[in-house]
Amino acid sequence: MKSKPVSIKDIADHLNISISTVSFVLNGKAEEKHISKKMTQKVLDYTKLIGYKPNQIAQSLRTGRSKILVFMVEDISSSFFSKLARIFEDMIYKKGYKVIFCSNENNDQKSRELIDLFNFRQVDGFIIVPSPGIKDTVEDLINYNIPVVLMDRFFEDLQCNYVGIDNVRASNDAVLHLIKNSFKNIGFITTTSNQSQMRDRLNGYDQAIFECGLKPNILKIPENKLAEAKEYIRDFFVKNINLDSVFFSTNYLAQSGLEVFKENDYVLLKKLGIISFEDHDMFRLCPTSISCVSQPLSEISAKLMETMLSLLENRDEVKSFQKSILKTELIIRDSSLSK
Repeated sequence: MKSKPVSIKDIADHLNISISTVSFVLNGKAEEKHISKKMTQKVLDYTKLIGYKPNQIAQSLRTGRSKILVFMVEDISSSFFSKLARIFEDMIYKKGYKVIFCSNENNDQKSRELIDLFNFRQVDGFIIVPSPGIKDTVEDLINYNIPVVLMDRFFEDLQCNYVGIDNVRASNDAVLHLIKNSFKNIGFITTTSNQSQMRDRLNGYDQAIFECGLKPNILKIPENKLAEAKEYIRDFFVKNINLDSVFFSTNYLAQSGLEVFKENDYVLLKKLGIISFEDHDMFRLCPTSISCVSQPLSEISAKLMETMLSLLENRDEVKSFQKSILKTELIIRDSSLSK
């Protein structure tokens, strides 16, 4: 038969001290409550000796805190989101929090189901890369005073904390770099998504092309046809044989493009100017290394943590919202230099 779990009361009875003293020590409040170092060590030594583990469910019900955060992205297997999640997990763990990671696949129904599930489980807060139609769901969380930080993309008319980058400036800088390296017929390959990050990357391309008096050449791959991206990219280059360079709005589109060049016209890898938005390990290893716009993963993670901890610590104060916009880096490799 299983033995009954040890409770805080059992520890207090054994040490002949109050339950509140044990609770303060185990919750890291001994110094704040003026409990002596000798008594604190006595409690810690005994709980270690008996292998005491707190009942986290009861603890969360008592304190109103689960010490668990949800980190919801579009696809946790993508190199950008997985690296970002790993850095954030290391940072927030040192602050006493655990993280649940999940993917919403940019699908509104799945996003709502996951948010409802974890909210019911009383997690402390949400970091969300939102799918396009969940503005009302996010707004409900905010209205119920649940800490939320959006990342990577946002809703224009929703007051919510956000951490991201200046996509317009990053895209504009990448195109101007190609132009400075004598590329004049620059294609832009993106998706039909109208979410903020994709819209801003297109705007940055358009601005640079317009400012330099060049002609835009844009391919928008339908969101529901991304599995067929290679076919769209192949047709785009067949119809636009005068292109001397290309800027991909995501690294997964760049990967599809590189596969097309390898399978159909390997010379294009050396001939074209190429830049990808967001880096990937394979870009450094290509025979012609691929230039990219790189997002500051550590800075994004640190700002996410700072913003979330501030929300958690000041839940009862009047809400104020901030957008934290961080700088990207244009990593210049062989692919975008003058040919």
